[in-house]
Amino acid sequence: MAEGSIFKRCNCRDDDNRRLGPRCPQLRRPGGSWSPTHGRWAYQLELPIRPKQARRQLRRGGFDTREAAAGDRDHALTLLALAGDDGTLAAAIGDLLKAVKPGKSLPARDTVARRVRAGVATTDTTVGDYLWSWFDGRTRPDETTLRAYESHIRVHLEPHLGHIPLHQLRGAHIQAMFDAIRDRHTAIKEARASVDPAVRASVKGQRAPDVTTMHRIRATLRKALNDAIHIHRILDFNPAIGVELPSATRPKPKVWTGAAITRWRATGERPSPVMVWTPAQAGTFLDYAQTHDIVLYAMFALILHRGLRRGEAVGLRNTDVELESGTLTIAEQITTLGYQPIRKTVKSDAGDRIVSTGTALTTVLREYRDMRDRWQQVSGRDWPDVDEFFVKPDGTRWHPDLVSERFDKLITAAGLPPIRLHDLRHCAATYAKASGLDMKDIQELLGHATVSLTSDTYTSVVHELETERAKADIAESIVPRDPPRAA
Repeated sequence: MAEGSIFKRCNCRDDDNRRLGPRCPQLRRPGGSWSPTHGRWAYQLELPIRPKQARRQLRRGGFDTREAAAGDRDHALTLLALAGDDGTLAAAIGDLLKAVKPGKSLPARDTVARRVRAGVATTDTTVGDYLWSWFDGRTRPDETTLRAYESHIRVHLEPHLGHIPLHQLRGAHIQAMFDAIRDRHTAIKEARASVDPAVRASVKGQRAPDVTTMHRIRATLRKALNDAIHIHRILDFNPAIGVELPSATRPKPKVWTGAAITRWRATGERPSPVMVWTPAQAGTFLDYAQTHDIVLYAMFALILHRGLRRGEAVGLRNTDVELESGTLTIAEQITTLGYQPIRKTVKSDAGDRIVSTGTALTTVLREYRDMRDRWQQVSGRDWPDVDEFFVKPDGTRWHPDLVSERFDKLITAAGLPPIRLHDLRHCAATYAKASGLDMKDIQELLGHATVSLTSDTYTSVVHELETERAKADIAESIVPRDPPRAA
């Protein structure tokens, strides 16, 4: 590799205001040696090129002494030597040197060496390039997590940050991204509330990322950048750590009180994204389901009484159901990746639990099992080889989304105020607390990781339910009634 040349140059200009550079006559003494007082030292170095790439040079100046220019040149040669006989890698390191702005120092040898060993970011890699490289190397997360990573990178991180060189990424860039996401969220909400149909149509199908989503996006970015520090060793700090976001508060469950139902019927407005039926409303639903969807009635009763997640109920295996002892083992679940159902373990160690069914629910499940056996006998053929406890009348598995669709149709047909299928789980917790179970018992029933999560979620809704019952008692007591007359 050529060692390059060291010379002097200045900022003098000719009569046409053109810079003379190294042609300035004051740079040399009469004998040809360099002037000790005029100009500053610089060097020029040939950089490696890729096939068919034009010749290129590294020129850096502004040094006070020849020794300083020679030291910087030697440092550049040391960095290029890290490539060894790898011409492609040498050209990539040349890209890195070429990208250093005038007046800025060349990167340290150890920094470039770490990037070379990691096999990533040997040039001034952008955030987008690094994130996709990081994503492609992910093997441990489950498919659902990988899908979330891919979505966060494609939809948010790459459009906002992808063009920024990785080593220039700062907290201000990340904060600006979240400010833009929040502004977009506000704009979509305002457009949806517009009285102008054209404005509402302009955001049809567009999702407005909420605070919870922003926290998940930041978690993806922090994980990727932490790996850049601790695994790839190409960063020295994580600029995402200091970025502040509003607190992601869980929506509190609210009870479908009489006043809430009246307002909903008039305006379509729900008091909260998470709604809970009163026990009477829940009873009405189960009665209706038992007579109008006997196929799924037992599953809905199980979720309502014991608080299973949808995926836990759909994924319940025959070997998990012990009706003789009245217990269920919750260890796996069926969720969806896109629309594809996948079986996976439950969310946490706390979610891996044993649930008692009680006498009444055990009877419901036993009746369902007997009905399922009759389905198989009537079919007159071998059933599909499935292990799920809850199946369709033809013996095939339930798709989780189809269960939710059937649930929504039953609610509408029954004339009940709407809740999500997942809200049956909130109903179960609320009724359990109202019946006297303590928060620790409810935590174990639901498979929550901490009792504080259980308490924070359900304390207020239990109080609301009890208050609503008390108000009803008061209302009844002030209405005068004549005692029944004898016939």
